[in-house]
Amino acid sequence: MRTVLVVDDDATVRDVVRRYLAAAGFSVQVAGDGETALGMLAQGAPDLVVLDVMLPGTSGLEVCKRIRARGQLPVVLLTALGEEEDRIAGLSLGADDYVTKPFSPRELALRVASVLRRAQAPVREADQVLRDGPLRLELGSRRAVLGETQLALTVREFDLLAFFLAHKGTVYSRADLLEQVWGWDFGDQSTVTVHVRRLREKIEPDPARPVRIATVWGVGYRYDPDEVAS
Repeated sequence: MRTVLVVDDDATVRDVVRRYLAAAGFSVQVAGDGETALGMLAQGAPDLVVLDVMLPGTSGLEVCKRIRARGQLPVVLLTALGEEEDRIAGLSLGADDYVTKPFSPRELALRVASVLRRAQAPVREADQVLRDGPLRLELGSRRAVLGETQLALTVREFDLLAFFLAHKGTVYSRADLLEQVWGWDFGDQSTVTVHVRRLREKIEPDPARPVRIATVWGVGYRYDPDEVAS
């Protein structure tokens, strides 16, 4: 049974989310503020954190930042409707997904299951390794290596890079990537933009002048293989 930590200062929200996640087969822990959540995480990491951005005291964004500094524990943010800056800030800090308030608890449970499924998805042996020059993705262990350096990628960053490596040289719009990688047929396309920027910071020699993930103006993005990029 996978364990989810729900962090929200609203007791009603905590209770509703706890009940829906429990009904979906998850073990659920709850915290009402950031410091309590960080203390619980120090005692043992759950499989995923559902994290409200607007928390008293230590903000949800600060909690997300500290979580990401410790490792790649999946994080799904809860943000207020219309607070695009908070969503982008959270994604920039490494959150894997977000749901806007007011939200459907059932949708949240599906998002949580989707992130965990991608984080732990089994793969066929023939598909276990994707390579491009010094860049290597081991799909079975979800390990990414550039040269001799192991990359710290979030669930979505890994999925996006794996998709690019599996479709080198093909241009995809942000809407295409949102559907293919996130599994959404609608949504905020700035999510893709933020994840592409974060990937460039981790795999490009100069993120300001990318040679691997190219922007095709007016269309989207294309992954140029090493022999082309070099």
